Amino acid sequence: MKLNDKIVEAIQNKKGHRIVVMDMRKLSPKPCDWFVVAEGGSNTQVTAIADEVEDFVRTETKEKPIAIIGRDNAEWIALDYGETMVHIFQREAREFYALEQLWGDAKITEVPEV
Repeated sequence: MKLNDKIVEAIQNKKGHRIVVMDMRKLSPKPCDWFVVAEGGSNTQVTAIADEVEDFVRTETKEKPIAIIGRDNAEWIALDYGETMVHIFQREAREFYALEQLWGDAKITEVPEV
């Protein structure tokens, strides 16, 4: 899917780590069709990744997020693109919320580090 590919590319542009794409389409109930999950090493990096996703995706696809939450403390920033939710975490928050386990029935694809 082009949107998800551009989201992943934007995360890689800012050196995001442990990127996974979760296909939620076969789950019921489901919050959306896709999750893209990644992490950054600090508040600054998490914010930079979120900014890059927003700017790069808009430039490449003309898509804008419906909503963005979490910028205040940048431990977890979520960008809502309707069918795709982007979750950018600091490591501790990612481990605490454990989306990959919470939605473990989803098909999870790990993106290789670049």
